[in-house]
Amino acid sequence: MSSFLQSLHGALVMGPMTKGSNLPYRRLCVELGARITVSEMTVARRLKQRRQGEFALVRRFEGEPCFGVQLAGTNAEELGWAAALVEARGADFVDLNCGCPIDHFTHKGLGASLGRQPSRQRRLVEAMKKAVGHIPISAKIRLGWNDHARNVIDQARAIADGGADALTVHGRTRSARYRAAADWEAIAAVAAAVPIPVIGNGDVLFGHEVEPLRTRSGCAAVMTARAALIRPWIFREHAGTYLDVQADHRVEVGRRYVTLAREHWGEDDHGLARVRQFTRWHLDFWCRDVGRREDGSFPSMQLREAEPPHPRSALEMLLNRADGAALDYLADCLTYKREIRPDEAPAPGGEVTQTAEVEG
Repeated sequence: MSSFLQSLHGALVMGPMTKGSNLPYRRLCVELGARITVSEMTVARRLKQRRQGEFALVRRFEGEPCFGVQLAGTNAEELGWAAALVEARGADFVDLNCGCPIDHFTHKGLGASLGRQPSRQRRLVEAMKKAVGHIPISAKIRLGWNDHARNVIDQARAIADGGADALTVHGRTRSARYRAAADWEAIAAVAAAVPIPVIGNGDVLFGHEVEPLRTRSGCAAVMTARAALIRPWIFREHAGTYLDVQADHRVEVGRRYVTLAREHWGEDDHGLARVRQFTRWHLDFWCRDVGRREDGSFPSMQLREAEPPHPRSALEMLLNRADGAALDYLADCLTYKREIRPDEAPAPGGEVTQTAEVEG
């Protein structure tokens, strides 16, 4: 049995995320307990065109425990070729993207657009399955295009009929993007309808939420995406108990990411510019970690806190700021190894960024 299928039962999978699943961030999450990771969405046609930027997305790091590559495409021959390529380059499994809701891709027929054509999904999975030697093929889908076209069972059965070894279900429609709560009852219906392992995805924010969702839905595993960006230690929580990560430790996590990013992109001016760009992007998620409330309850992924929690220190207050001035200051301090001094941080200013869509 493959390492992917062996590792899957009860796992918390780090999902494929555009930009978010960059190699140094996957390294960070593995250090914090992740055991199954997936690449950023990789376009099969761009691989066949030998675009170096696309080849960088399918690179695994030495020691990555179980690494999958997510491919996007609409052409069976191209997807089969790309699946064989990434197998030869060391992927443990290959995933077909049928869930990305981003307009740029759906307008080209990629991602969630494929969910409107279950028979095509089956043919694409068949082509990928025939092209690889031994590694599993999976697919990631949404519940449907919108609430009037929730065809998730048809999609799931077509993908299983095509020979897929596993299936991930994101519990929202394409039109819902990330606005509505994930429908775990719909995910459970899929798990009961197909003979292959199902991975449930949607709204997990804390480690203790994983196992109840998994067992109630009948899924083999649970996938997290945004929570891995907000709270990368969720993988360690999943194996134990809630972690109250205080401000100085949050800074250590950020500094560790920068160390890994410098190793990946380099220490010259160009490399450091990339490190700073990605660190600034990640800070826009890290500032959302508010932890357990004082009354012992937990925030949810969908409902942002009406008011920030009472900070325990000036450093925590700075780390919780989402305005551009604070994020720029922190990105510079982390990237260029400067001391973070809350008393020297700029006053709140600049636009409060809207967290980007990350699903691959």
